[in-house]
Amino acid sequence: VRLEESGGGLVQAGSSLRLSCEASGSTFSIFTMGWNRQAPGKQRELVATIARSTGVTTYADSVKGRFTISRDNAKNTMYLEMTNLQPEDTAVYSCNAVSNYGVGYKEYWGQGTQVTVSS
Repeated sequence: VRLEESGGGLVQAGSSLRLSCEASGSTFSIFTMGWNRQAPGKQRELVATIARSTGVTTYADSVKGRFTISRDNAKNTMYLEMTNLQPEDTAVYSCNAVSNYGVGYKEYWGQGTQVTVSS
């Protein structure tokens, strides 16, 4: 499975951005996907997850009400709609996917896309 993010950029506080994560390869084995972020000097934070089949979502408290995760299985693409962005949202955003792999599972990661929010 290969993941490729897009949609990052430099925006002002209060703006919106939509990130995309396109999966390719053995996508049929993916059962959950998520968005993570890492700011300089900070630990990676799990932002949101979505179950591929049911669409059930989870969010970090820091983004609830502002970010929305969604997926389009026909396009093998996951999205993160971010609204009312704040400087503290500045980070490299990466998507990940977990797939069935034999009797266990395997995790895949994209390269990440930079989101910078100016005040």
